[in-house]
Amino acid sequence: MSLVSTKNFFIVGLFLIFFQPKTNANFNPFQLVIPPNVLEDAELDTFQLISKYGYPAENYTVQTEDGYILGMVRIARPGAIPVLMVHGLLDSSATWVMMGPTKSLGYLLYEQGYDVWMTNVRGNTYSKKHVRYSTLDSEFWNFSFHEMGLYDLPTSIDFVLMQTGFSQLHYVGHSQGAVIFWVLASEKPEYMDKILMMQALAPVAFLTHCRSPIVNFIAARDAAVAFLLRTAGFNEFLPSNNVINTFKRIVCHDTTISNHICQNLLFIIFGFNREQLNETMIPILVGHTPAGASTKQMHHFGQLRNSRKFQLFDYGLWNLLYYGSLRPPSYKLENVRTKVALYYGNNDWLAPPEDVELLYQRLPYVVDKYVVPNKDFNHLDLIWGIDAKTLLWDRMIQVMKSQEPYPVYDDYSDYIFI
Repeated sequence: MSLVSTKNFFIVGLFLIFFQPKTNANFNPFQLVIPPNVLEDAELDTFQLISKYGYPAENYTVQTEDGYILGMVRIARPGAIPVLMVHGLLDSSATWVMMGPTKSLGYLLYEQGYDVWMTNVRGNTYSKKHVRYSTLDSEFWNFSFHEMGLYDLPTSIDFVLMQTGFSQLHYVGHSQGAVIFWVLASEKPEYMDKILMMQALAPVAFLTHCRSPIVNFIAARDAAVAFLLRTAGFNEFLPSNNVINTFKRIVCHDTTISNHICQNLLFIIFGFNREQLNETMIPILVGHTPAGASTKQMHHFGQLRNSRKFQLFDYGLWNLLYYGSLRPPSYKLENVRTKVALYYGNNDWLAPPEDVELLYQRLPYVVDKYVVPNKDFNHLDLIWGIDAKTLLWDRMIQVMKSQEPYPVYDDYSDYIFI
């Protein structure tokens, strides 16, 4: 077995051994009947999923200013208002479509008349190329979410606007997809003029009340964990490659008792809500996630937990060289000069209500702040939940349309916007 293979099994093994949230003891994976269609979807990429279900799929690649090659996928509706969808941590563009046409936000937005664009940030399954480095080079992985906001987002936004001819677009970001939007606003506030409205699902910025075992574990050991991992060559965190995908397919097969363990692995960072998980879709979830991230990226999240601030990466004594000060500067949330809607759940480990409130107090133009009326709704339910459409997405689309230049106004009497 290669060194890379050994690393992958070691990482997954640690998670399975040390981080297993308690779930329903009566769960019996032998009762699951997985349709062949679901098993097929677990093997398809984003473009293939969209094409399979008869939607107009288009594939693109774009190059960032610092040399990363990003994959983008479009559900094309030329002439319609563009929507840029940005996935969360350890996720990819597949997240917006992999639950199928009736249960995926990407398809729903297309059916509502939007031109849907889904980008992939550096280091995930669809964005693992660079003009100079390969993924075997540590230089490739020398990034956190800061560089995603500074380089990946401006490149993606400019490309969509260039291709469509629009001057503004809607933005939908889940979790880290919201984080990097705040970074973009802080570092390049001129880009706020290109955003019609920002929809933030499970918005992360402050991690003061974070309950995620993984993030808190990294935060508790902070520099020591990051140093040991990177020194040992663990530049990629939970990589998605042939070895790890084969491991997941074997361990998470519907005829094995370890299907239950796979649920723990998937939900260990973000929280668990059995009622909103369609268990027959588990092969699709493990087929597409985790999609890869850098160790430095995870370290940065750990730093936010420790500092209780939303700030740039802390290089210790090297901060003097990078920032001209002993401490890293905070991101400028006051620069988020576009309309924002915040949507969140009560059972979210990574974006708990207390931290969403801290974010809300700092943002200047929040037009809607909405907690899903289900006490168990968690971080992933906002994009994968069985009832996400009725509990959240329908409202979100109403808010989007209400803020457009020439909206078709429906009856909003059931909603109270801030």
